[in-house]
Amino acid sequence: MSRSSSTARPSPPDGLSHAAPVLLRTPSGSPGTLGAMGDRRRRWGSTRETVRADRWFALLTMTRVLGTAVAVLLLVSHRVTRHDVPLAALTLVWSGVTLVAFGRSERLRAAPAAWAVDLLAALALVLASGDWRSPFYIYALTTLVLPATALGARAAMAWGTAFSVLYAVVAMLTRQVPSDTLANTIRLETLATHLFVPLLVTLALAYSSGLLARLRTARAESERLALEAERRRIAWELHDSAKQRVHAAHLMLSALEHRVGDPERELVDGALAELRGATADMETSVAELRIPLDGRPVDELLRRRAAELELAGDARIEVHGTLPPLPPLVAAHTYRIAAEALTNAVRHASCGTIHVELSTAPGGGGAVVVADDGVGIPDPPPAGGHGLRSMRGRAETIGARLHIGPAPGGHGTRVALALPTPGGSP
Repeated sequence: MSRSSSTARPSPPDGLSHAAPVLLRTPSGSPGTLGAMGDRRRRWGSTRETVRADRWFALLTMTRVLGTAVAVLLLVSHRVTRHDVPLAALTLVWSGVTLVAFGRSERLRAAPAAWAVDLLAALALVLASGDWRSPFYIYALTTLVLPATALGARAAMAWGTAFSVLYAVVAMLTRQVPSDTLANTIRLETLATHLFVPLLVTLALAYSSGLLARLRTARAESERLALEAERRRIAWELHDSAKQRVHAAHLMLSALEHRVGDPERELVDGALAELRGATADMETSVAELRIPLDGRPVDELLRRRAAELELAGDARIEVHGTLPPLPPLVAAHTYRIAAEALTNAVRHASCGTIHVELSTAPGGGGAVVVADDGVGIPDPPPAGGHGLRSMRGRAETIGARLHIGPAPGGHGTRVALALPTPGGSP
């Protein structure tokens, strides 16, 4: 199998000349600077997802510990009910249970049913205290942290409204409003505050969560644009500088080829072969450094590439299925691996039909399978060859599993790429 190449001239840079490292291939075919950076980004990506989920759980932990401490101190220092000690003990136990449960299960932190149970338990503590001006009010407010930061603004406000309505019901079930007009007014104002604060807390948390999400998206887009600009700059330099120098050296050696004797001619022929290989490698690197996706889905680009290869060759290419939305780095390498497999099948397999199957895994990952009915490939496939090394290096960069071997039945070649889930393994 060999690597496909392109001689298309890249567009000039957009002024960002030192924004980010780019992909170069080492002699072994493994990813160079951008490959290492992609591996770090893959590790950092899953770490960032964990940090984002843990950030709001940390806020829940701090506020719940504070709310529990306030409730217990008020119960200890002021006799609120006849069963203050059991209430304090129950509060400590329930607070510990919820924090441990939410801390260990990310799925539980995102479950509305778990939020509802937590909210009803907090309101039950308020009701047990016998007064809506309860030591457990701050504790009850902490039940809004997870829904307010996980839902959109409208759904979060609906959750906050439900909290206020339920709290009003609790207020009606506890002590009645006194007949004294002044005391009645004060208590109603206090109740209004108690009912308004949950809405304010929910709105503030939902806005903060949305703002952080927009900032993360903007930063990721900025990094992507900077990386693409740097890739174009390097491609431009390779095409207009390094490649031209190699081509000039090739011309000079070609002029000397017929002026030297047989022993020296073998050396010149070897040098010319190396220069031709270097030129091909640079052309491939230039093609790789060009922006491969421009934000378009991998499915669309693979179907377009299949149509181009079908016109250029004799094989019929069928593409079925779709892939899930992929991060830019994963999408770029996925497209390159699949395109390389298609190109090699058309050029070297002597096949009549090539099947491309795209699928989405239950956990959010995906899979690409390219199978042909051609001459086949040994199992295991040979280690050499720029194409195979490039495909393996790209798969390793994004944490995917790549299997290249004979197609089922022993006729043809099958290339199977299993993509990683957003925060996990392939």
